[in-house]
Formats: sequence, C-alpha cells, structure tokens
Amino acid sequence: MKFNIDRVLDNLPEVEHPKKKIAFKEKLMWTGAALIIYYILALIPLYGLDPNYQARFETLSILLAAQFGSIISLGIGPIVTASIILQLLVGADVLKIDIKTHKGRKTFQGLQKLLSIIFIIGENALYVMSGALPAASPEFIWIIIIQLIVGGLLVMFLDEVVSKWGIGSGISLFIAAGVCRQVFINALNPLPDPVNPTLSSGSLIKSIQLALQGIPQAALWPIIAVIATVVVFILSVYIQAVKVEIPLSFGRFRGFSFRWPLKFVYTSNMPVIFTAALIASMQFWGLSLFRMGIPILGTYEQINVGGQLQEVPKDGLVKYLNPPELRDIVTQGLLPEYSTSIIVYSLFMIIGAILFSILWINVGGQSAGDVADQILSSGLRIPGFRADKRIFERLLNRYIMPLTILGGATVGALAVLADLLGALSRGTGILLTVMIIYQLYEEVYRKHYDELPEGLKKILKK
Repeated sequence: MKFNIDRVLDNLPEVEHPKKKIAFKEKLMWTGAALIIYYILALIPLYGLDPNYQARFETLSILLAAQFGSIISLGIGPIVTASIILQLLVGADVLKIDIKTHKGRKTFQGLQKLLSIIFIIGENALYVMSGALPAASPEFIWIIIIQLIVGGLLVMFLDEVVSKWGIGSGISLFIAAGVCRQVFINALNPLPDPVNPTLSSGSLIKSIQLALQGIPQAALWPIIAVIATVVVFILSVYIQAVKVEIPLSFGRFRGFSFRWPLKFVYTSNMPVIFTAALIASMQFWGLSLFRMGIPILGTYEQINVGGQLQEVPKDGLVKYLNPPELRDIVTQGLLPEYSTSIIVYSLFMIIGAILFSILWINVGGQSAGDVADQILSSGLRIPGFRADKRIFERLLNRYIMPLTILGGATVGALAVLADLLGALSRGTGILLTVMIIYQLYEEVYRKHYDELPEGLKKILKK
C-alpha cells in the first residue's frame, strides 16, 4: 500500500475555523478563556516528580511560555522548534512546497502540526529520561511523560483556538502573559528575598527598604532594573511606529491617493521568538546531552543559589549564550569570559534575527511578490509605473529586503541591550511583549474599531 502523506495530514486533529465572522466581544471571550486555561495549566504540578527537584532555565522559561515542574514544563518550545525546522527545510528547498498556493499553505500547516506533535512527544520524553525532570521513582517516569505530552498538546490546541477564534496568536499571547506576570512579580513581590530574607523580592519595594535603611548605593541596582524595563519599553514602541510609506493611487479614480505602509520592523516579532526559542532549546539540549555523557554543547556545575543547589552552565556554547548583567560587570570587572559571552550572545541574537527575518518574509507571505499581488488585487497602482507585477516586485524589493535586514538586526540588538541592563524580565521577553501588545492593538484597531465603545475609540486614536 502506497503511503499518502496528504491523508495523514488531513486526519490530524484540529480546531475548526469559524464558519462566520466573529464579533470582537466573542473573540475577546475566546482569548480570555484560552489565557485562563494556560494559567491553570501552569499551576498544575507534575504527579510523581522528585520532591527535591529544583526548576532550571528560569531565565529562558519565559521565552517558551513554560512553567518548569508543571504539566507545561516545555511550553511552546516543541511547537516553535518544529516551525523553525520546517521553515529551514522549505527555505533551503529540501521540501518542495509552494506556500503561495492554497494547497501549498495547507500542506505546510499540516506538516507543521505533525512535526509539532512529534517534538511534543520526543522532547518531553527526552526531558524526563535525561533526568532534567527527575521522577520520584522509576515507575513514575512514564506517568510524568504522559502528563507532559497531554500538557504540550493542550498548549498546541490553545494556540489554534486563539489564532482562529481569538485575537492574535496563542504563542504570542502566552509569551506576553508570562512576561507580564514576571515583571509584575519582580517589581512588586512583597515576599522575602531568598538571598536576603530581611528584604522583599520585588525590586521597587526592595529599593525603598534599602533607601530607608540608609544604604542608597544598594538601592540603586533594583531601580536600574526598573529603569531598564521602561527604556526597553519606550524603544520598542518607537521602532514599532517607524515605517516607510509607498505612495499609491487608485487606477480607476483620478485624484484619490493612498499610502502603503512598510514597517521598519518588517517581520514583526516572529524571527525574535524563533531566535530566542532556539537559544532556549539549545540550553535544554545542552543539559540533556551533558546528563547523557555527551557534553558537545557544554558542561554544567551545581551552585548554591539562595540555599538551593542549581545546575548552571560551566563552559561551552551554553555558557556563552547566558550574557552577564551590567551589575556583574560593574562589581566584578569585564572578565574575559564576560567579553566572550557578550560577543557570542550578541552575534547569535542579531544574526539569528536577520536570518529568520529573511526566511519569514517568504514563509509568512510578506515577500515583494506577495505585496505586489496585494496591491494589484486592491486596484491600486504606483504612480509613474505600469500595472505590472514584475515592475512592482522589483520596486518593492528596494524597500522590503533592507527593512527585513535592518529591522531584524535592530530588534536583535535591542534584545541584547535589555538583557545586559538586567531588566525585570529577560530583555528578549520584554521586547517581544511590547511588540505583541502593539500587534494586538493594531489588529483590534484595524478589524474591530467600529465595534469598540466610544471611550476606547478615543484612547486608541491617541
């Protein structure tokens, strides 16, 4: 019997598309419901987990929308990893899929889901078997793996629910939700600091306490974390608003003009998500391989953090993908390992963001050819040029490719800056959150402006 991949893809479980246009209030309800379920999943602990387990990769878990020790310990990691691999295979023409056609897009989406399921099963199983999520006893190993697989599949379907029935995408929403929660907790958490129980964990509260105790120098660093968060927020909003506008006219109506906007951050947040998720996945694979006796990505050591033993990278690529913060550099000096880490991490983030941006314009339907088709199908024309797709494509390429490269490099550099300044959450996470919220604002403004209350309309106009 001949194997038919199309039949397999057609029979994959999926969330159905809505059969009619969904009102804004209903979209808001679906989005809110998915977000609540995600938070609930993050609070469900794994049954059978070793009680001595200590969470790892806290700095990277936020980029995967993960909560280690819960049933969504890997979050969106397997889904994003599957998407990265598929994009690379399509971009390198290893898989011949024409995503410009309806059939090609359907095949691409089907393969993406199939790969996501495979990675959800494989990564979660490997994570448990490698000891990164240790079981209390051997008989609990498969119970933990099954719980993780169920949690991973639920996250995948929640992403579909948000994408088809809600606002934005589930992957972006879960990242933003996790970052917002972390920023809020890191700023205002009144609970004792594990390192110094006499102080609160929240940076703002801690800074006030230190100032009242007459230690202004110590109070400075928590405030710097808050300032760094605000600076990254402002810069992110600014680069989101920068755009290039191409003048167009209506072919059949003289005197009417229109400007087609091309954003400076042309490919938005997806390339940064892919780059950050790739770094997070490398950290996971680094620890897993080290535990299996194959330390090709680096080795780990146990250190005492707040009275708890944690495994941290000791050397290798995994160590240099963890950049130092400004406080470490000021207090300890610019050590050789810090310099190497800053260079390696900066190059990885910037080059990674550029490469994924270039891939995304082809996979995400944002290439010059796709934009030319949109302009022509809208009945618009570029003044002074014939209504020919080849001419439009050639003209648009003068803008789109430079914007893709410069936008990707700028976003990558801004993420590195935020990480080095030691913001309240990982810099990449804050950057992504601002971009995600800005995208949600634009989608609501573009698609549902007429359905909004008058008061909200005035706020959005500003």
